[in-house]
Amino acid sequence: MKDVQKQRPVSQISHGGDGKTSLAEAFLFLAKVTSRLGSVADGTSCLDFEPEEIKRKSSLSTSFHSVPWKGFNITFADTPGGENFLNDTRTVMAGTDSSVVVVDAVDMVKVSTEKGWAFADALSLPRIVVVNKMDKERADFFKAFESIAENFVSPKPIPAAIPIGAEDSFRGMVDLLASKAYVFDASGKATEGPVPDELAAQAAEWREKLVEAVCETDDELIEKYLEGTDIAPEELDRALTAAVAQAKIAPVFPAAALKLSCVTYLLDAVTRLLPSPVARGAIVGHAPMDPEIPVQREPDPQAPFSGMVVKTVVDPFAGQLTIFRVFSGTLTPDGGFLNVTRSQKERYGQLLSLEGKAQKAAEEAGPGDIVAVSKLKSTQTGDSLADEASPVVFLATAPMEPVVSFAVEAKNKGDEEKLFAAINKMTLEDVTLRLTRNAQTKEMILSGMGQVHVDATLEKIKRKYNVDVVLKAPKVAYKETIKGKAKIQGKYKKQTGGKGQYGDAVIELEPMPRGEGFVFEDKIVGGVIPRQFIPAVEKGIVEAMAGGVVSGNPVVDCKVALVFGSYHDVDSSEMAFKIAGSMAFKKAFMECKPTILEPVMLLTVTVPDEFMGDVMGDISSRRGKLLGTESHGKKQVINAHVPQMELLTYSPTLTSMTGGRGSFSMEFAHYDEAPAPVRDKVISEYKPQEEKE
Repeated sequence: MKDVQKQRPVSQISHGGDGKTSLAEAFLFLAKVTSRLGSVADGTSCLDFEPEEIKRKSSLSTSFHSVPWKGFNITFADTPGGENFLNDTRTVMAGTDSSVVVVDAVDMVKVSTEKGWAFADALSLPRIVVVNKMDKERADFFKAFESIAENFVSPKPIPAAIPIGAEDSFRGMVDLLASKAYVFDASGKATEGPVPDELAAQAAEWREKLVEAVCETDDELIEKYLEGTDIAPEELDRALTAAVAQAKIAPVFPAAALKLSCVTYLLDAVTRLLPSPVARGAIVGHAPMDPEIPVQREPDPQAPFSGMVVKTVVDPFAGQLTIFRVFSGTLTPDGGFLNVTRSQKERYGQLLSLEGKAQKAAEEAGPGDIVAVSKLKSTQTGDSLADEASPVVFLATAPMEPVVSFAVEAKNKGDEEKLFAAINKMTLEDVTLRLTRNAQTKEMILSGMGQVHVDATLEKIKRKYNVDVVLKAPKVAYKETIKGKAKIQGKYKKQTGGKGQYGDAVIELEPMPRGEGFVFEDKIVGGVIPRQFIPAVEKGIVEAMAGGVVSGNPVVDCKVALVFGSYHDVDSSEMAFKIAGSMAFKKAFMECKPTILEPVMLLTVTVPDEFMGDVMGDISSRRGKLLGTESHGKKQVINAHVPQMELLTYSPTLTSMTGGRGSFSMEFAHYDEAPAPVRDKVISEYKPQEEKE
């Protein structure tokens, strides 16, 4: 178990732009994994290597790299901090044992950091916090800590070190438990010394707060603390390590990644404070056939293999790369396992260790390793993998629901098949992308987590598959119905010199309750229409309903009774009665106060308390009907019925209104009558199209 105790699978989380990737680049450089310090700003980052990331100077997808440090192996998962890509962050975090949370010393805690912390809470991940960019103008470690403490209650954040200087004068840190100062030069090398005199009082004050917080997590130490008994530094260090591993305390450290200041100390903190797979303990899953039967997997190299897929990458040339965390057992090249989720046996060739964009052949993979294999047949993100003789299913996080949708089509004729094949491959890589077809509007709809998400996806499709895509606002699937009654004759008579066409049908049309659909009643008596022609009348009516009458949208919620008619012994046919039924329906429809129905969505918005009034006002301005609110801690959940057309651009509006702290989901609720302005607009837009046809 010795090697497993040296493993540290760690996810890095923060809001975009807080320096998370720059910190990881500094780790790689100072551990001599890379020969130069990669930069996000100039596009030389080892971890942000996709062209779309280089263009935006931001992580859009998780990348992985191993950092050997003083006999330990740290596998860093550098997750994206953009709001549109947090599903990737959450999924990958499930394959790590702890997190390094990065906060900007100038801009404090931002929304994606809040959400990343919540993900870590849900997974019970231990974490440390790094206040980065201490060398920047207006950097303030203690204000940043106030922001951290205000936003995060558990694990309890507490400084384990305080900075020496700030902005241009930032040069190192004071280790509070050890009461030592570390000053870093431009190469990242530390010089140890006593606490500077000007910081002695401040360091003593914060050390006391740290000691109190640590002792509160240990029954034996709290007694000593309250009695005033001296506590040995080794006892405090051991208790702090245990408190971090149990997610009771989150130590906070200062750093300046671009100046390499405090970075080696942070590497030491990761290996010393964050837990190994052994310290984290057994992973609990369940039996494949019964979720009620728990199954444990110890992080033992000799145990049966088990793991979970945390990411999938699809390349048009190299094929599919499956990235997974090993929870137990040992894998070697040229082997196989069971995809327990899909009951599918899989074979693989090489085991690959991930180094940013590159992959290196690995001789084996054991507990704590995050590795990859290529060209699996059926495996997808979130799937559980295990030894065939000892299967287990691990609970995967459900994908976040998309919040924006666009109609997509190929820019160039003939590229349609290429486009949809490319999007389908992208959905394997990114489970928050959805491609659906709207049967009514006949549009292909691409849904994603936001405008940036969709734009980046289309840029990848262009780069990888050479397909240009046109985005459009999706059409709303309106429907037509009636509010009145009418009795109308539809008579079709055509003489062509030979056998003619004759069909005559009289119908009564009336509305049905909303959502009741269509009912056809045969009220013919006395054989005025022969039985064999009555289904043709109904078919003509159904086809007329499908194509709509006033707006080209389907007709719903009406009842048709066939009450009378006539026929010709020679000229009558099914086609003639089908046309007669269609004619009668269209005439009757126009006499029955036609109207337009619009789809109404159930909108659920979650926002901090301070934005509740603004959000509710905005919902009302969108013709929304508030259904109620619920309190969830410091957040409010608002439920409302809102017309779909009013929500087509809701995502950027809510983000702007709440500073990105609001989230929402929506699902179809029902159809309701559209107001006159909407009805008239829908009908008027159809008329030019109808005349053209």
